[in-house]
Amino acid sequence: MTSYLQLTGISKTYGTFAALSKVDLAVDKGEFITFLGPSGSGKTTTLMIIAGFEKASTGDVLIDGGSITAMAPHERNIGIVFQNYGLFPHKRAIENVYFPLQMRGAARAEGLRKAAAMLDLVGLKDLGSRYPKELSGGQQQRVALARALVFEPSLLLLDEPLGALDKNLREQMQIEIKRIQRALGVTTVFVTHDQSEAMSMSDRIVVFDKGRIEQAATPLDIYHRPQTKFVAGFVGESNLIEAVVTDAGSRLATSPALGEIEYAPSETAAPGKPVMLMIRPEHIRLSRRPIEGRRNAAMKIETIVNYGDNALVIGNSSGVPMRVRVLGADVVILKEGDDCHISWMPDAVFPITA
Repeated sequence: MTSYLQLTGISKTYGTFAALSKVDLAVDKGEFITFLGPSGSGKTTTLMIIAGFEKASTGDVLIDGGSITAMAPHERNIGIVFQNYGLFPHKRAIENVYFPLQMRGAARAEGLRKAAAMLDLVGLKDLGSRYPKELSGGQQQRVALARALVFEPSLLLLDEPLGALDKNLREQMQIEIKRIQRALGVTTVFVTHDQSEAMSMSDRIVVFDKGRIEQAATPLDIYHRPQTKFVAGFVGESNLIEAVVTDAGSRLATSPALGEIEYAPSETAAPGKPVMLMIRPEHIRLSRRPIEGRRNAAMKIETIVNYGDNALVIGNSSGVPMRVRVLGADVVILKEGDDCHISWMPDAVFPITA
């Protein structure tokens, strides 16, 4: 595949405040890309620049090799779905979906036929005659999605469209949006601060912080091989241990608190270089006694957070805060204040040098 959407040197300043700083990104045709980051990280500003609602201070936006930077939003052939959906309350669902075609001069009969077909695709075949107030939140969102797709846009932008839905409906819509995107093959940029949405829906995740891209990679790479301390701390739960590389060949680093720790293969770790050693809570075993063949450390349990099917055990190991994820059935043998041991394998330890 070739790059279809390209951002080159995108910056955005408001007075002396830099909302974005030299953002570069290439997106393949048909990819589902998620912009993930905390509030104020620059993800929505980037989306608005792509849509044309914000003007970049510097840089260029290209679709299929052609610059769209100077185009007005309505000239960009981009479909957009916002969190509030923006449906016309006085128009029935099928008329809402037909509206973009109407604005493009489509004949009414053909436009309504396309609108009906799109409502069928999003699972609302028999609800075209209803007004928005007669539809549930999830149904309204599907109408908004159908409206954004009916004119066959070159790009689909989704700005936190699931934020107003309850948990169960949000998870259902994650599956539906991905199904529809795959069926149409439309290049999609999705903005969210919800990590589970990003992990479950994306081909790639672009993590933003302070107006910069921290890392752009597949969900599994973002989770298991974060490139910066920010990504490791923001995506999922992490145990971060300060250390210094002592032997890159043997993959050994020394922590002032926990001593010598072997880590997974890394091309960036060099002797004498400070590193943060990341261990995900689910990769740590908790036991009453040390386990042979694994790196062990003593830990005192401070807090147990029970989620039913699993529990998060929070403790302290030689002054280092540690979190361990255990199955719910195992937590009944533990209690706060207990002394125990934690252990892990070298491949579960990922060194972060940035």
